Amino acid sequence: MKKGILGRKIGMTQVFSKDGKLIPVTVVYVGTNVVSQIKTVENDGYESIQLAFEDKREKLSNKAEIGHLKKANATPKRFLKELRGVDIANYELGQELHADIFSPGEVVDVTGTSKGKGFQGVIKRHNQSRGPMGHGSHYHRRPGSMGTMRPMRVFKGKKLPGHMGVDTVTIQNLEVISVDLENGCLLIKGNIPGAKKSLVIVKTAVKNPGKVNQAQELITYENTSNNEDETSQNA
Repeated sequence: MKKGILGRKIGMTQVFSKDGKLIPVTVVYVGTNVVSQIKTVENDGYESIQLAFEDKREKLSNKAEIGHLKKANATPKRFLKELRGVDIANYELGQELHADIFSPGEVVDVTGTSKGKGFQGVIKRHNQSRGPMGHGSHYHRRPGSMGTMRPMRVFKGKKLPGHMGVDTVTIQNLEVISVDLENGCLLIKGNIPGAKKSLVIVKTAVKNPGKVNQAQELITYENTSNNEDETSQNA
């Protein structure tokens, strides 16, 4: 079953498996998503679902937004995103989705907006090499040749200085390490695009749909400080 959910990137941490492996993970808060619209081939020409995520004050919404979400019996939401390529037969208008939509070991694709770097040169932006820094060289960090003389113009696609970052980036085939339903979080192996608190979309892997790896057995820790205080008071 192809599925997806919206969330916020919280940051990175690490967990340990029982066989002694350290696993770097990114924490994604998904909370509660609401299916705010279902599009069909008959009505819209294609199939998709629209998900709404994260409550916001009604004061910050316009009438069209409020009316649209009332059809799904939902309060105003900060983010509305359409997901295509999912099985719409498994969704209902107003249905709530939680972190347990995915299970540990499942392979997913994560889409986010990369961090903005501002205006950058070709060395940082395109990973080009600099020229000699000494011996009379006057070529250091410039783009290099603009191309042959004959067209008398610069071809489209030439790698030049410019705005870097704020691109839609998808990292494929990441593994869900753990599902924390109580806190509404997914722990996904490795790094994902975007800054902290940025919006991300977690979807079933396009290249490996339905693939589920063996779930990692993680070491859990209990807070024993309260128990120690109780025993000391009883003594």
